Amino acid sequence: MADDKRGRDKQAHDAERRQRERELATELERGDEIEPPVEAEQLADFEAELEELTFPATGIEVVEAIGDRELGSAEGSYSIEELVPETDEETFDSPAAVRVQVQRPTVAAAMKRVVEASETLRNSDFSWTQRKAYEKTFRELKAIDADDDDEGIQAIGDWIVERIRDKETLPTSRAVRREAAKFCRKNGYQVRNDEWLGI
Repeated sequence: MADDKRGRDKQAHDAERRQRERELATELERGDEIEPPVEAEQLADFEAELEELTFPATGIEVVEAIGDRELGSAEGSYSIEELVPETDEETFDSPAAVRVQVQRPTVAAAMKRVVEASETLRNSDFSWTQRKAYEKTFRELKAIDADDDDEGIQAIGDWIVERIRDKETLPTSRAVRREAAKFCRKNGYQVRNDEWLGI
């Protein structure tokens, strides 16, 4: 491959794709985390419905095809359109990638809001690694706030969307973690320095 801008861009894109594939495989293996309240057999049926789509598929294509499909969870029922960002920028490589997106409904709903808000930004790249860091922050808030009504996820999601609107930029993943840690400490949740939120 030539050592020019196009060659370097292709290498970076390929590296990011491989990273997404590794993370997808890891996510599918995990079943013991705080929130996948959507039952495995429901997800399998849902994944079978996705076989009609041609992958890679955009968020808009997924929502158009099965947006009204409901998934029941321990905390309520969610439609796919509440969990998948309706944008051409969000692409899914396989039905399994969509499954990973929706298996944690509260995190998926928060990320949908953030991704759709980021669409309003000009010249802003919402990288895969930054998205994963945001998601991990939301998952950590879910773990800390598991018995509550996901107030932490809602508060940090609101904070990110406000920052996008007011400052016209995506907050860094470190700033999101810092804000999440402040929320936790303010509400009496312990956050140790060696944890993800322990900034």
